[in-house]
Amino acid sequence: MTNGDTRLPGHPHIAHRDGLLQVEGVALDALAKEHGTPLFVYSKQWMLDALAAYQRGFEGRDALVCYAMKANSSLGVLRVFAEAGCGFDIVSGGELARVLAAGADPAKVIFSGVGKTRAEMRQALAAKIGCFNVESEAELEVLHQVASETGVRAAVSIRINPNVDPKTHPYISTGLKGNKFGIAHDRALAAYRHAASLSGLQVVGIDCHIGSQITEAAPYLEALERVLDLVEQIEAAGIPLHHLDFGGGLGIDYHGETPPAADSLWLQLLARLDARGFGRRRLIVEPGRSLVGNAGVCVTEVLYLKPGEEKNFCIIDAAMNDLPRPAMYQAFHAIVPVREGAGDSQTYDVVGPVCESGDWIGRDRALRVAEGDLLAVLSAGAYCMAMASNYNSRGRAAEVLVSGTNASVIRRRESIEDQLRSERPDGA
Repeated sequence: MTNGDTRLPGHPHIAHRDGLLQVEGVALDALAKEHGTPLFVYSKQWMLDALAAYQRGFEGRDALVCYAMKANSSLGVLRVFAEAGCGFDIVSGGELARVLAAGADPAKVIFSGVGKTRAEMRQALAAKIGCFNVESEAELEVLHQVASETGVRAAVSIRINPNVDPKTHPYISTGLKGNKFGIAHDRALAAYRHAASLSGLQVVGIDCHIGSQITEAAPYLEALERVLDLVEQIEAAGIPLHHLDFGGGLGIDYHGETPPAADSLWLQLLARLDARGFGRRRLIVEPGRSLVGNAGVCVTEVLYLKPGEEKNFCIIDAAMNDLPRPAMYQAFHAIVPVREGAGDSQTYDVVGPVCESGDWIGRDRALRVAEGDLLAVLSAGAYCMAMASNYNSRGRAAEVLVSGTNASVIRRRESIEDQLRSERPDGA
């Protein structure tokens, strides 16, 4: 892109060029014409740049970046990170199947999640994944049983709940006493002693993840200190820990947030690790949103403009089944025109066609827009397609991955035939 581009804050590979919005070197109106709307479009370079910030922060260290694939599990996205040498943080057997289909190294896979089934444990052991992040004492017992039946030892890291407030939305906070995740800080040493006594398990690390969309360094530093206190106690009890897993959760700029850059954040954390004598320990991190969130946009068409007594509505063809974050978290996504217009703007609530009052994408947005125009919903790379549904029997959108001037379809648009294929009206 040239110096004359109108770049969007927080989106270095998305810009208006000659009045038309582009992702890298590809115009979004052309993609919409070819593939229809709603349409998710991702910048490969944005993902690689975001990953590079973590890699800079860990330069010279024994560290593994495991992409938390729940943020966006599309195979084309997974392939980008697999080819870049990443590991993967998974939370289901389905996600394990996806990372293997994308060509990932199973030895770099970390299996998190509070409700792993016996079948999923067997699947992961057969694939020879790197480690299970165990989230309860009951899970330790079940994994020991499954591993013993399988004739292998399961490598485990216990996820600790440090009771640290990440200062984020309560639905995506995971490190407080009231959250369902991890083992309480004051139960950790007993849990480690028990895990070390089980013949089907091999204790290899400790894990901590406090939440998502974190925009300050302070919660990370507080959690780090509490985890390192535990490491000292656990190792004093004769249980060596080969790796320290500090999770992910770093936020992105949706609406003017200023989270620390990944490299500068890790310089702070590494300084504390060095000061406490853990700087040469193997490190694992599990970023998700910060690797993909601002890489994606959702292109949508304006269907109708509907004036009202209290609100004006801009009705688009994308909906809460495509972009669930506003309905679920009251989340903000910037919305910009694909083609820059002239004239006065008007304030609209941007809503979808789904039969729910909660089906809104943006409230009180000033837009210069007409029926048939295209809009781009920004910061749509994380927790949009991954959480998409068929509510109202709507097909899930197509996805396109852009690299320079090349655009590849990584998911075709879902048809009604796709939705009906596994159903039987007569129950046969």
